[in-house]
Amino acid sequence: MLYIERDQDGHIVAIRQGQAADGLEPASLLDEEVLSFLRGSGEIDALAQVLSMSDASIIRVLEDLVDVLVRKKVILFTDLPAEAQEKIRQRQRMRRRIGHDQIMVDDIL
Repeated sequence: MLYIERDQDGHIVAIRQGQAADGLEPASLLDEEVLSFLRGSGEIDALAQVLSMSDASIIRVLEDLVDVLVRKKVILFTDLPAEAQEKIRQRQRMRRRIGHDQIMVDDIL
C-alpha cells in the first residue's frame, strides 16, 4: 500500500510504501495528485517503480478472478492457453505452501 506525507500546507512531500504510520495517509496510484507529484519532482523512474509495485497485487487479483470465473462456470480452466494453465497451477501450489490461498475477489461477480 502507498502512503503520502504532506507538509503544513497540505502539499505532498513524500510517497512511501508499506505500513500506515502517524502523519501518513493512504494513497492510490490513480490519484492525480500523486501522479502530479511524481511528474513534478522529475521522478520518472519513481513513477515506473510505483507502477511496478502494483504489478504483484494485480497478478493476485487476476489469479483470484480466474478462480472465481472457473468456480462459477463462466469459463473452463482448459479454455486458457496451456502456458497460462501451468503458470496458474504453479502459483496455486506456492500459495498453498505458504498458506495464502484465500480468494481476494470472491464477490466480484
